[in-house]
Amino acid sequence: MTQFKVLISIILVLELFGLPSPVLAQLNQTRKQIIVIDPGHGGKDSGAVGINGIQEKEIVLKIAKQIIELNETAFKDKFEIYLTRYKDTLISLGDRTKLAKSLNTDIFISLHCNHSDNPNARGIEVYVSKKQGKYSRKSILLAYDLQKGLKKNLGFESRGVKFGDFQVLRETVNECPPILLEMGFLSNKYEVNFLKIGKNTFSIASKILGFLNQKT
Repeated sequence: MTQFKVLISIILVLELFGLPSPVLAQLNQTRKQIIVIDPGHGGKDSGAVGINGIQEKEIVLKIAKQIIELNETAFKDKFEIYLTRYKDTLISLGDRTKLAKSLNTDIFISLHCNHSDNPNARGIEVYVSKKQGKYSRKSILLAYDLQKGLKKNLGFESRGVKFGDFQVLRETVNECPPILLEMGFLSNKYEVNFLKIGKNTFSIASKILGFLNQKT
């Protein structure tokens, strides 16, 4: 974080003294990619509740923290990763998107789990903003690649990429490429038990981070 602030200060000084743009471009290339991970729900909003009692808010926060851990250990802090919440608190959707905007975010990923009245419903699906914006095309490409990777590496059934009118997507699509990932159904016996096991959520976190490593 400190290194990033120093870099910003250097760029501002260079701009002030009118140094040539190639210098600024070279500095910009050294900037770490900024990723905002949004663990859905929190606090009094549990999100979906699994048939085994596990709550969506717990699973998504666990995976988000595992992404941070892997970035520090396996990827040597390659990314600047921020969470919209770090504990079991309810953060407004508006505040989540404000964070992404204020950080000049490169990619925004909102993490969720699904639920259905049909106990046989299963698989992952990735949403992009129904509202068209500056980063719509890139969002769609990222979404397709992410669901393809999770299907290939973890064996999840793919339910495809869909357009959704989610606030966290429509309010960020002009700032960065946002996607919303639904990581399996808590109403499905197999998937809810899969998500309950720490090594499995760690595998999901690893694949998400590996995906980011390929795309940035």
